[in-house]
Amino acid sequence: MQNLLGTVFTGLITDENNHAYFVQKDGITFKLAKSEGEHQLGEAVEGYGYVDQKQDNRITTNIPTISQGHYGFGEVVATRKDLGAFIDIGLPDKEIVLSIDELPTMRELWPKKGDRLMVAVTVDDKDRMWATLADETIFKAISRQAKNEEDFKNKDVIATAYRLKVIGTYVITDDFYLGFLHPSERYIEPRIGEVLKARVIGIGPNGVLNISVKPRAHEVISDDAMMILTFLEKSPDGRIPFTDKSTPEEIQLTFAISKGQFKRALGSLLKQRKIKQEDGYTILIKE
Repeated sequence: MQNLLGTVFTGLITDENNHAYFVQKDGITFKLAKSEGEHQLGEAVEGYGYVDQKQDNRITTNIPTISQGHYGFGEVVATRKDLGAFIDIGLPDKEIVLSIDELPTMRELWPKKGDRLMVAVTVDDKDRMWATLADETIFKAISRQAKNEEDFKNKDVIATAYRLKVIGTYVITDDFYLGFLHPSERYIEPRIGEVLKARVIGIGPNGVLNISVKPRAHEVISDDAMMILTFLEKSPDGRIPFTDKSTPEEIQLTFAISKGQFKRALGSLLKQRKIKQEDGYTILIKE
C-alpha cells in the first residue's frame, strides 16, 4: 500500500453504505466520503490516498498539492516535544507529522501554530505517512533570481524562514525570491517556518535578497513617543489637549519630559502618520 498513500490514483467504486463509497485499487479498499459528491457503483474515481486518524484507509477527491515527491507549504497546527510538528496539508481528519529529527535541536526555534513549512510526504515501511522538509535544492529550483537592485531596494516583503544557520536565516518570499537575514538585522533569531515582515536592504551577487526585520530609521519609535501613544490610546476619545504649542510647564507636569523631547516625539509620530493635530489637540490616527 506504500505506493498509494500520499499519491493520486484512480480506483473503482465497488460498494457503498449510508456515509461512504468503497473504492478499490490493487486489492486495497479505501473509503470515500459521500459528502464529497455523488458517484455510482462501477464508476472510476480519481483521488488522494491516506490513512486517517482512526487508521481507516481513505481517499479524497479534494486533492492536496503536497504529496510524495511534491512540495508545498503546510500550516503547523501543533507540536509535541516527543514527536515533532503536526502539519495540515489539506486532508480531512488528518495532520502529517514532521519528525523531531528534522526540527532544530533548540526547542525555542521550533515552529509554532500558524507557522508554515514547505514539505512533501514520505511513507515508511509500516505505511505511516510523514512530512519531510524541502532542502536547499528544492528552494533553489522553485525560486526566482533578483537582478535589478533598484527594483527591490527598501521594498517591503513577506518571507518564510526555511533554514536556520549560525551565520543567519535563509528565507523565501511570498513571490518566491530567496533571501538572507543576517543576525545584525534582527533582534531575535526567527523560528523555522516563521513568517516575517521584512524589507530589502540589498541584493547579493547570487541574486539573493538581503533583508532586515529592523524598522527604518524614521520608523523607530522612541520611549517618549511610545509614552505619548500610550496616553492617546488610554484616552476615551483618542485625543489629548497638548500640542507642540503647549507650554514647557504643562508638558513637564503631565509627561515629565522637556518641551524639546515632547516636540521631537510628536514630530516622529506625525511623520509616521500615527497622529494629527487639530484645534489644540493631538489626535490618534486609528489604522
